[in-house]
Amino acid sequence: MKIDAHQHYWKLENQHTDWPTSDLTAIYQNFLPENLAAHLKQHHIEKTIVVQASPHLKENEFLLELAEHHDSIGGVVGWIDMASEQFNEDFTRLKKHPKFVGIRPMLQSLEDNRWILRADVKKNIHILIENDFPIDLLIYPRHLPVILELLDEFPTLRAVIDHCAKPNIKEQQWEKWSDEIKKVSEFESVMCKISGLVTEASHQSWELKDFKPYIQHVFNCFGSNRIMFGSDWPVCLLAASYDEVIQLVNENLVKEMSIKDGDLFFGGNAKQFYKI
Repeated sequence: MKIDAHQHYWKLENQHTDWPTSDLTAIYQNFLPENLAAHLKQHHIEKTIVVQASPHLKENEFLLELAEHHDSIGGVVGWIDMASEQFNEDFTRLKKHPKFVGIRPMLQSLEDNRWILRADVKKNIHILIENDFPIDLLIYPRHLPVILELLDEFPTLRAVIDHCAKPNIKEQQWEKWSDEIKKVSEFESVMCKISGLVTEASHQSWELKDFKPYIQHVFNCFGSNRIMFGSDWPVCLLAASYDEVIQLVNENLVKEMSIKDGDLFFGGNAKQFYKI
C-alpha cells in the first residue's frame, strides 16, 4: 500500500479554521479530497494520513467526517489540548473512531519552547504511552534539545518528527540541526517524516540538489525502517507542486533505494506506525 503520510484538508468557512491566512494567496482557498484525488491516482497512492492544521477540537470532527466519506483517507492525526484536565476524556472519546490514529500538538507555534515538558502535559504523555498511541511532533531545530529531554524521560513514546524538524535549508542551516536530529534518532521508538522541506528552501529558486544532504542525513540516522514520505500538500504549493515534491524525494533518495526500502518509505512504515 502506497501512502502519503502527511497532508492537510481545510475549509476556510469553518469557524475554527484560523490558518492559512489571506496573505498566503497560493493556499488561501478550500482544499478537500476531490482536489487531491487526481494527484493520488497519478502516483498510485492509495491512502493518505490527514494531519490537523488548526488547534481546535472541532478540527477532529471535520477531518473524521471527511474520513468517513473518503476511502483515500487512511487515518487522521488530530488535535487535543495536552495541557487540559479534559485530555483523557477527549482522547478516550476520539480514540473510539477507527480512523483517529494520532495527535499533534502544534509545538512550533507556542511561545514556550519547553511547553511539552510541563507537568500537566507529561501527565497526558503517560496516557499516550499506556495506550501505545503515536504523537506527531511539529517542531523547529530549536526544539530538538527539548525533545531529547522528553525522550530521555519517556524513551518508549511512539513519536514522529514532522518535516525533519524544519531545518532552514534556505540559509543552509546544518551543524546543530544535524547533530541533534542524530541524537533523536537514537531512540528506536521515534520515526521521521521526510516532508515539508520544500517550504524551508527558497520558494522561488530552490534546486533539487539543495535537499540532498538533509534527506541523506535523515536516512543515514533513522534507517529505512523509520522514515516516511509526506507531501505536506497543499502547504507545499507555496513552493512546489505535488509532482515536484515526488520528484524531490525520488531524485534525492528513492532512486538509490532497494525496492523493499522504497516500499517502506512510501507506505510500509506509515502503515505500521499509525496502525492502518
